[in-house]
Amino acid sequence: MLKIAKYIILDIVRSKVLLAYTLLLLAISLTIFLSDADVTKGLVSITTVILIIVPLVSIVYATTYYFNAAEFTEMLVSQPISRRNILLGKFIGISSSILLAFFIGVCIPVCLFAFSATGITLMISGCLLTLSFISLAFLTSTITRDKAKGIGLALMLWFYFSIIFDGLVLMFLTLFADYPLEKAMIVLTALNPIDLARILILLQLDISALMGYTGALYQEFFGSGIGIVFSLLMQMIWIIVPLFFALKIFKKKDL
Repeated sequence: MLKIAKYIILDIVRSKVLLAYTLLLLAISLTIFLSDADVTKGLVSITTVILIIVPLVSIVYATTYYFNAAEFTEMLVSQPISRRNILLGKFIGISSSILLAFFIGVCIPVCLFAFSATGITLMISGCLLTLSFISLAFLTSTITRDKAKGIGLALMLWFYFSIIFDGLVLMFLTLFADYPLEKAMIVLTALNPIDLARILILLQLDISALMGYTGALYQEFFGSGIGIVFSLLMQMIWIIVPLFFALKIFKKKDL
């Protein structure tokens, strides 16, 4: 498993796409911090970038690489290697490579210019968000054998979690505005890894007052120790559950 991961890491590190992703994140982070002396504003701007670019690149790149390495996967399957080790080796290799790009592009600038509790939360949330969408990428890749369908499904998932989900939540709040929705909102938030990351970072920035009543609710729950543990646990579930189902499908899949 680790040998497979090592080979994949060495292969991806030479990728121009990953290099471009790293340089893009680094350029954005440095530009934001150097152009504004207010660290808080810089972290808010970087948060916006992380919540859009990181999930998109993670799920699309992981899906594309998975399908491009189909022949390599078939060769591994013909060897006396368990399918579990093959898939987990690929997951570790791809995840490590994309996380390295995130570390260089975002974590290093944050450590240099805004090393604080908020900066640490931003870095941890970005890493968990990356792993969540790579896990979703593996699920979409194992469901179908067609590369175009796999990438299309990956893009649909990103579009749903980034845009459609918030629209559905807003519609839900409008339709049931006369009912107490405190617990329901916490449950709905847990159903979207992007929202979990967004709320944790915004609460650390202490600007939840701008979010009105909802912000007060999030501050009360997610601002507590139990809320932070709950959020981190749910983000871990978003990593483990899709990967579990991907592994289950891959074991039975006819390559």
